[in-house]
Amino acid sequence: MEQLHLIMRTNEIRKGGEKAALATIIRTKGSTPRKTGSRMIVYPCGRIEGTIGGGCGEALVIEKAFEVIHSNLPLKQRVDLTKGLFYEDGGICGGIMDVFIEPL
Repeated sequence: MEQLHLIMRTNEIRKGGEKAALATIIRTKGSTPRKTGSRMIVYPCGRIEGTIGGGCGEALVIEKAFEVIHSNLPLKQRVDLTKGLFYEDGGICGGIMDVFIEPL
């Protein structure tokens, strides 16, 4: 249901001329918090709709989404969750996600 809402919201943003970026998980390997096809919309003000998993990986994608909004150029970001597999690091997933981030 959440993914359908994000697809509808993406269409509204495109039609309305609002600026934002859409992050979509396009590939996963190993244990990841979300799977291929999960989406998140990032707005210039920092507000998000949806999630690609939270934590440091999502924070990295949000940072890159701001770059995409500014440049109006898409990019692919690898999120490696295999580094720092200790509880103190805030996550123990241990997988890798490739995320496509496109301007809306």
